[in-house]
Amino acid sequence: MGVKIEKTNAARLLDKARIPYKLIPYEFDENDLAAQHVADSLGQDIARVFKTLVLHGDRTGHIVCVVPGNAEVDLKALAKASGNKKVEMIAMKDLLGVTGYIRGGCSPIGMKKRFPTFFHISALDFDTIYVSAGVRGLQLEINPSELIRFVSASTADVASFTTA
Repeated sequence: MGVKIEKTNAARLLDKARIPYKLIPYEFDENDLAAQHVADSLGQDIARVFKTLVLHGDRTGHIVCVVPGNAEVDLKALAKASGNKKVEMIAMKDLLGVTGYIRGGCSPIGMKKRFPTFFHISALDFDTIYVSAGVRGLQLEINPSELIRFVSASTADVASFTTA
């Protein structure tokens, strides 16, 4: 018998909308919340493990950006896609107050408010992608098109990839 996984708010919202997903637990390390650690723990390609980042635009206010684990947000591209002149990451201390989530457990689903959300276009290259389920140690495996539609997101080329 497997360990009972507590459903997160994000999972309950998906259930309510009848969107299929899988909850995938993994061992998280308080000292290594990097996407690469998550990908390694899941045995998945880092390009399929997406991180949810929260930024602030000078015109629109808060913006959510979901990019592959092996990429960084391209601030200029995101500013342009979101109708801002400039965007910047919010301070880590503000994340919980703005979203209801903590670092390493920030999901694009079920934030305190709906913010303009942008997924990197590569999400559509996969049948399923992984995003945080809303707590550290738990990922959602979900169809990217359904997720993007559910959170009313746009797709854009908003990431720059670091070469190893």
